[in-house]
Amino acid sequence: MKCHRCPKVATLHITELLKGEAHEIHLCEDCAQGYLQNSSGDEAAQASGTGLIKSAAGLGEAELEALEKLVCPTCKMTFREFRSQGRLGCAHCYSAFREELLPLLENIHGEVHHCGKFPKRAPDDSQKRYQLIKLRNDLRLAVAEESYEEAARLRDQIQDMESRSSHETSE
Repeated sequence: MKCHRCPKVATLHITELLKGEAHEIHLCEDCAQGYLQNSSGDEAAQASGTGLIKSAAGLGEAELEALEKLVCPTCKMTFREFRSQGRLGCAHCYSAFREELLPLLENIHGEVHHCGKFPKRAPDDSQKRYQLIKLRNDLRLAVAEESYEEAARLRDQIQDMESRSSHETSE
């Protein structure tokens, strides 16, 4: 998990009660020393404002209305309901709430896309399919940004992977 104040890894996790509400604060070693030296209610309130899911009490009326308008088209869950429950309603919520979820996922995992291990029992085919999907998305972005040299390199990489997989299936 990332520090709430800087991009370093958080090593200190504090839960404070402010006005009867629990607020979590995640800090790295350096920020934790500064926090502990200057510990006051204002500091905790400021840190809690940058938390993972902000409390509805800290939002203005316009922001609350905007959150009510964000609705998943499949399960009809609002982003405000997600904030109160902490769980999404369906797989389509990830697309519907994409812009609001990206900072949350980056704060929790340090990344917004999968960059870890695959299960050992997962077939190589699914890993190759994942790589092809990622390359095709990168190709689409490169073309949109008019980075044609990068697009050509990605196209060649995709064609190479596809030709290798067709050779493997014919054998």
